Amino acid sequence: MKCIVGLGNPGKKYEQTRHNIGFMVIEELAKRNDWKLNKKKFNGKFSLDKVDGEKVILLEPQTFMNLSGESLRPLMEFYDMTINDIIIIYDDLDLPTGKIRLRQKGGHGGHNGIRSIIDQLGTKEFKRVRVGIGRPTTPIPVPDYVLGKFNKEEDEDALASIKKAADACELWLRKPFQEVMNEFNQ
Repeated sequence: MKCIVGLGNPGKKYEQTRHNIGFMVIEELAKRNDWKLNKKKFNGKFSLDKVDGEKVILLEPQTFMNLSGESLRPLMEFYDMTINDIIIIYDDLDLPTGKIRLRQKGGHGGHNGIRSIIDQLGTKEFKRVRVGIGRPTTPIPVPDYVLGKFNKEEDEDALASIKKAADACELWLRKPFQEVMNEFNQ
């Protein structure tokens, strides 16, 4: 069993914001594979489907970003998953819009959703797809920036990174993560 987790904030107010790019990748995966995020449990919205006979969960925690781990940990316990079975997708200010970066471990880098997952799982060693949202180019507080929507100039790059992140996740369902990293971290 594998679990792909996209981080974001629930509710219409946060749809299509930079901070919700993890949710956007999950929605892209669901659309491509005709999967429905129709299960609600573990403070999350998720689908349970199969790829090549292996069960796959897509999860959007509904706890708000800062408590994302409180949704993932009970889901992992219920389905008896290990840290090797999960991959986390989230926004990253330190990557330009349109870029993605895959890692097997690391700190939270100031990202509260990742901090929550590290706290709940007790480890920094989990697979992740960092999706670039860039830093603000105008004097705007970071919280306002990440909770804002992409501007027209960023839309094309944001969509490209969503598709690349979804491609990487789909490849991970079939190949070892190291191979996926080698292909996408170029």
